[in-house]
Amino acid sequence: MPPSPAPPFSASAQQQQQQQQQQQQPQPLPAAPPLLKPIPDWQEHEKPSMPGSPSMPWHPPWRRAAYALVAVLVGITGALGSGLVTANLPLLQGQLGLTPSEGAWLSAAYVMVNVTANLLVFKCRQQFGMRWFAEVGLGIYAMLALLHLAVGGFATTLMVRAASGLAGAACSTLCLLYMLQSMPRTHTGKMLVIGVGIGQLAAPLAWVVSPALLNQGAGSWHNLYLFETGLALCSFAAVVMLKLPPGMQTRVFEKLDFLTFGLMAPAVAMVVAVLVQGYLHWWLDTPWLAWLLVAALVLVTVAVLIEHHRLNPLIQTRWFANDATLRFVLGALILRFLTTEQSVGAVNFLRAQGMGPDQLQPLFAVVLAGMVIGMLGCSITFTPKTLLPQILVSIVLFAVAGLMDHHRTSLDRPQDFYLSQFLLSVGAGMFMGPLMLIGIGQALKNGPAYMVTFSVMFSVTQTLGGLMGSALLNTYQLHREHEFSASLVATLDRTDPLVSQRIAAQGAALSGVIGDPTLRAAQGAAQLAQVARRESNVRAYNDVFMFSAVTAIAFLLWLMALLGRTAWAQRREAARTAAGRGTRPPPGPVEVPPSSTAPPSSAVTVQS
Repeated sequence: MPPSPAPPFSASAQQQQQQQQQQQQPQPLPAAPPLLKPIPDWQEHEKPSMPGSPSMPWHPPWRRAAYALVAVLVGITGALGSGLVTANLPLLQGQLGLTPSEGAWLSAAYVMVNVTANLLVFKCRQQFGMRWFAEVGLGIYAMLALLHLAVGGFATTLMVRAASGLAGAACSTLCLLYMLQSMPRTHTGKMLVIGVGIGQLAAPLAWVVSPALLNQGAGSWHNLYLFETGLALCSFAAVVMLKLPPGMQTRVFEKLDFLTFGLMAPAVAMVVAVLVQGYLHWWLDTPWLAWLLVAALVLVTVAVLIEHHRLNPLIQTRWFANDATLRFVLGALILRFLTTEQSVGAVNFLRAQGMGPDQLQPLFAVVLAGMVIGMLGCSITFTPKTLLPQILVSIVLFAVAGLMDHHRTSLDRPQDFYLSQFLLSVGAGMFMGPLMLIGIGQALKNGPAYMVTFSVMFSVTQTLGGLMGSALLNTYQLHREHEFSASLVATLDRTDPLVSQRIAAQGAALSGVIGDPTLRAAQGAAQLAQVARRESNVRAYNDVFMFSAVTAIAFLLWLMALLGRTAWAQRREAARTAAGRGTRPPPGPVEVPPSSTAPPSSAVTVQS
């Protein structure tokens, strides 16, 4: 049977042949890490796929249901705190006396710690066990949240958000591992899709529950953190009470791992700071943003040089020289970028029209339903052959949502966004699981040591991809708003009868408040300028929606071109093979075997 076409994120046949030849060359093999605990007498179907993964014993139905409930609890806990801050950021800024720049640091603190924690979380699982890391992270998170309730300052707020990032890194992995225990091993792929998607539900859920939490405390931020603390304590108790099955523990940490972490952690934090603060301080007007980028580049370069020459590297730098890996990173960044159209486009558009969490609650109930439907639909239809179609469908939904929103006016309200944001949410709930499975498959082709690199790479692409999308779309919106505002204000000539009539109408509405005709006219002109700025914002957001839609269409065309090129190359290779054997190649397209798009079900349990 001739070889089958590879997915668009993978390498071509010639590149794969060259890589196999390179891998066949003699290379120094690292010694197997020593075991820290004796291996239990597992049956074949119970064995974990590698150190750090729990075993897969038989569970009664009630225990499988408990594993699923704990997975939902810890998955929501890991990301809900960040969602509550995002949904209520104006309130937090006002009650804590923060500037917009200081408020942006709250989201940055979570991302800084969350991304860098993934550098060590996989090896922590292998050496200490996942439950130990989760208990430490959740315990610190809960204690700092309680401290913040007592102190309530900006410094403690940043500490809570940083601890939330550490707990989020542990909770996302725990959610996946607990969800995998809720079903037999034959359903591993479906459970992985659900486990990855649960964390995405936290953001819309935060918008849904925020109004009720704030109404209980007369609009105080204390209820938000009290709820967040309660979730952390409940998750801590659930993890302690219902333990994961034991796995293999090995000694995997080396001294150079901590040196690499010490270099990469501040570098990632600097990049996050630039992305979060760039459009607030404006990119070209703030020299310290450039110095942060320079320092981050130096630290990353040193870390890469160290890892490139290690026998047991924490990050497999040579893997990034692979075209398939670069395409995967680019595709993952673009997919995550497309989802930011919801937070930057729709939410900020409605906020600019004066909508708050109370008015946006029904919209995010629709968004939550869309994500659940997309996640469950992806899980139900999951097979190794449907991974790429599911990603393509999600991209089409992103494009349709952007095209539906690009003609908005200042009269639009949350209910006008129901359909478009529902479609976008379905797409957002669909792509994450298939994308992760494709990446795991590529990593495991090179060996288990590449899973740490993939875990970091996937976390960075999804987290920094969202920040890059937010920074780019916000910058584009501000730029277009300034252009439209200048254009509209230039047309407001007081000698124009329509403009004079509008100013007089604005002033007449203030006749009962302002007695001076000159002041009424000035106030009327100011209100007219304010209306012009509002309409400029509407036009700018319409351009943001169109930009997102065009990006999705271009990305879809690029993927289709890669699929076509890969299929053509494989057909040509099949024809050559058939000609060498004296047989005729098959007339139809070659089917994609499961191994070309996804790892075996026993392998996906190692993802962190």
